Amino acid sequence: MKIREVLLNRETTFPVLTLSFASAVSVALVIARIAWTGNIRYAFLVWNVFLAWLPLFFALLANEHFKNGPKRNWRFFGLAGAWLLFFPNAPYIFTDLVHVTTRYYGFHFWVDMVLILLCALTGLVLGFVSLYLMQSVVSRMLGRVASWVFIAAVAGLSGFGIYLGRFLRFNSWDVIIKPMKLTRGIGHWAADPLANPHAVAFPVLFATFLFVTYLMLYALTHLPQMQQITLKPGNEELGGA
Repeated sequence: MKIREVLLNRETTFPVLTLSFASAVSVALVIARIAWTGNIRYAFLVWNVFLAWLPLFFALLANEHFKNGPKRNWRFFGLAGAWLLFFPNAPYIFTDLVHVTTRYYGFHFWVDMVLILLCALTGLVLGFVSLYLMQSVVSRMLGRVASWVFIAAVAGLSGFGIYLGRFLRFNSWDVIIKPMKLTRGIGHWAADPLANPHAVAFPVLFATFLFVTYLMLYALTHLPQMQQITLKPGNEELGGA
């Protein structure tokens, strides 16, 4: 299976090209800021945008495998697991707003905020396109209701995953590289989650944010197309003779 064929199949060509354009603009603006200021402070955004593409890549592969290959073999579940593991990286960029400082309140502040928001929005939509693809797979496998339970579960797990990344400084690949350290970190949280209020509030709020924003975008993409008005015989167009 060629990667180009997966990325640019008939159903996903337009969103993939649009997101490629948004990513290119985001990276170009980061590079422009570095060249303008001589400061590489926001270079990490380029890496974060790259990570945001990984869940879409895995979702496209999983979706393609589901349509054309054996429905439930180890490859499909491996791709689905990789997608879930990397999915929190897509909306994680919103937490990079923590780097925006008001120390130089003025033009630099607004430039940095817009730059991070553009990268974050690109990452969020990348994640949501991948989430929509995986929801479609779950809907075909288990039904429509189950697919929305799946969305809620992914939002909850992602909220916790983003908490692990922002506050405990774990990465998606630490599941393989540092499994014991990751297990201990989660164990300490689970032993007394109420010891620190933000340890519960942050995952819950971010999960709510993901679910609500996905629901809104889902609703917008399912608006019926405007149909051309057909005039009944004898009716005249406004302004006609």
